[in-house]
Amino acid sequence: MLTGNCWLLFLWCMLDKGFVAPLRSPSHGRMGKEHQRSATALRRQGISGVQRVKRGWVWNQFFVLEEYMGSEPQYVGKLHTDMDRGESMVKYTLSGEGAGSIFTIEPTTGDIHALRSLDREEKPYYTLRAQAVDMRTGRPLEPESEFVIKVQDINDNEPRFRGGPYAASVPEMSPVGTYVTQVTASDADDPTYGNSARIVYSVIHGQPYFSVDSKTGIIRTALPNMDREVKEVYQVLIQAKDMGGQLGGLAGTTTINITLGDVNDNPPRFTKSIFHLRVPESSHVGSAVGKIVAHDLDHGKNAQVEYSIVPGDGGTMFDIVTNELNQEGIVILKKRLDYETRKAYTFKVEASNVHLDPRFLFQGPFKDTATVKVNVLDVDEPPVFSKPHYSMEAYEDTPVGIIVGAVRAQDMDVGNSPIRYSLDWNRDLEHAFDIDPVEGLITVSEFLDRETVAQHNITVVATKVNNPLLFSMAGVTITVLDVNEFAPELVIPPETIVCENAKVGQVIQTISAQDRDLSAMGQRFYFKALKDVRNRNFTIRDFGNNTAGIVARRSGFRRQQQRWYAVAVVVEDGGYPVLSSTATLSVQVCSCRAGGALLSCSAEAVFLPVGLSTGALVAILLCVVILLVIVVLYVGLRRHKDKEALMSSKEDIRDNVIHYDDEGGGEEDTHAFDMGTLRNPKAVKETALRRDVRPDGRSLSDLARASTAAAEDSEDIRTYIHQRLMENHASGSTPPYDSLATYAYEGEGSVAESLSSIESWGGDPEEEFKCISDWGPRFKMLAGLFEEQDAQATEVSDNKDSH
Repeated sequence: MLTGNCWLLFLWCMLDKGFVAPLRSPSHGRMGKEHQRSATALRRQGISGVQRVKRGWVWNQFFVLEEYMGSEPQYVGKLHTDMDRGESMVKYTLSGEGAGSIFTIEPTTGDIHALRSLDREEKPYYTLRAQAVDMRTGRPLEPESEFVIKVQDINDNEPRFRGGPYAASVPEMSPVGTYVTQVTASDADDPTYGNSARIVYSVIHGQPYFSVDSKTGIIRTALPNMDREVKEVYQVLIQAKDMGGQLGGLAGTTTINITLGDVNDNPPRFTKSIFHLRVPESSHVGSAVGKIVAHDLDHGKNAQVEYSIVPGDGGTMFDIVTNELNQEGIVILKKRLDYETRKAYTFKVEASNVHLDPRFLFQGPFKDTATVKVNVLDVDEPPVFSKPHYSMEAYEDTPVGIIVGAVRAQDMDVGNSPIRYSLDWNRDLEHAFDIDPVEGLITVSEFLDRETVAQHNITVVATKVNNPLLFSMAGVTITVLDVNEFAPELVIPPETIVCENAKVGQVIQTISAQDRDLSAMGQRFYFKALKDVRNRNFTIRDFGNNTAGIVARRSGFRRQQQRWYAVAVVVEDGGYPVLSSTATLSVQVCSCRAGGALLSCSAEAVFLPVGLSTGALVAILLCVVILLVIVVLYVGLRRHKDKEALMSSKEDIRDNVIHYDDEGGGEEDTHAFDMGTLRNPKAVKETALRRDVRPDGRSLSDLARASTAAAEDSEDIRTYIHQRLMENHASGSTPPYDSLATYAYEGEGSVAESLSSIESWGGDPEEEFKCISDWGPRFKMLAGLFEEQDAQATEVSDNKDSH
């Protein structure tokens, strides 16, 4: 190689008179102009013999061999210019990548050498610049030129696989040529120069199972029907060699672990044709009896096995399920076993694959069958009751010692041991029943009361005599039946009303009943009215659903006439014997709207008009007030006219009685005669006192008490006065004058003595009024009038004082 490069360099020098003249680069146009300017400058300086500058050292690149191992620096090439005539007047300089450190130039000759060994894979080329300079003036003779020194490749790198070793898989039983994987090797040598980087692949180890494409590195199967169950993993060694696989080329290898993927090409197989299992008869339903297994050479989901029992005689007692972890078949007990009834069972079990591959169905059915024999083992068992739970009934008046029922248990074993019965006192805390230990008869031991406990739950224990440790229990529910001993009771509603506008046949109240004998679901009540009492206002209607209604038999109820009504209700139960009770329901009359809405039930509501709005009521009340005001004004004017007429009359003279403007006056204002004396001869003149004088210092009440004894003697006079008052009241005339009706006929025996102003005396008015109220019921109205008059006078006085 080195010899060839030297010959090539020699030919280039001969063709160009010792100068290398390669193709120009695109930048040489600019460099030519610079060269012409330099030549003109040289001519001006007086350099003779130069007519035209010819560029003699323009090149593209030099070559240097990589990995040079010589003792002397490696010669690269020579620079020379036409301006150099061998007089040693030209100096050559070198600059750029590696100048001075990797590459050096002889200044006078222009020879370039490489100072050390180069590696193309580290740096494939170097770019440098050269220039010729006049040694006397130091000026460049030509413009600076750029050239490349390329490191020439040699085959010093072997192919390398990245990322090995590799792993791949291919399904078993694959046909020849099935793609497995692809490997790729890389060579660091120059692929554009020679065959240093041309790689060829080959199989070193792994034949005849796999092959590799020499150019692409694709690995394929080379042998048909490779079985995973025979061999699962193959190790293949692949070689990559450069130089196109020729002698002297470098090679690299890698390992590929190829795994055969499983396919379902094998059916499950039982290890034996008959499986023997043994199970105690005391095994619980749902417990595992035993296990069987069918092996499948496949792997993963292809080895999943499904077990089933072939329909037959013994298949109804057992079931089989698959254990997902180890693909075993677990036999499960479906029904309770009994050694005394049957001692052995035989059935067939089938194992089949869950996931089938249609490509291999031609090989036959992917299932297998085996026989299972189950032997039942005898176990000493506890007694067995004829029922798991017993239900009995007893009336609540059942006497103590009466049988209410019986339980039955027996030993199912071959020995047939006797049974003893007892009650579990830990659970039966009431102790209301006993049981016969031999016969199992349950009797009443205490008085039963359904209203206290309606249902008793007891537990009966049956124990084997031969083995007391073996026992069983059964629950017994005893329901206490009711005896009709309580009469039904009417549920009194909180309020029952009937509207004044109620219609005939209207239900005004719904009633119900309750009974302490039976529950709410078993009650049946009948409602009716009393037969002996006929109620014209209300009647009872039985609805047939344990409720009844109070129905109005008439309309026109009025609170003014009667506010309350009583309704007698009889309620009967459906027991035996029939019991009944009677209750009285109070019905209140109330005012209601037209739609039935309640307005009021109070007594004040009687005076309110029915059906009127609030505005109408206010208007009516306002009219009533106006009428009352008019009447009061009219009465006041009438009284005023009567007083004027009384005073102005000159002819109205009664026994020399003087007329006054007020109610005062009387006996003390004149001594003409005593009117009382005319009618009462027993009266004494000296008793006629003035108002402001009290005889003997006694009050009006003292005088009244003193005259109590005389009142009995004046009974005829009081009767006469009372008759006259009644006659005047009946005729509507005004009361008689004082001289005739008020004062003249009271008699000396009156409790109040004389009420006439003629014989009145002065004193404390408040004390007099109190005395009048003590005279008896007939004088209470008179005392009230005086008290009212006194209150008005006090109010007027207070008003004057305030003003």
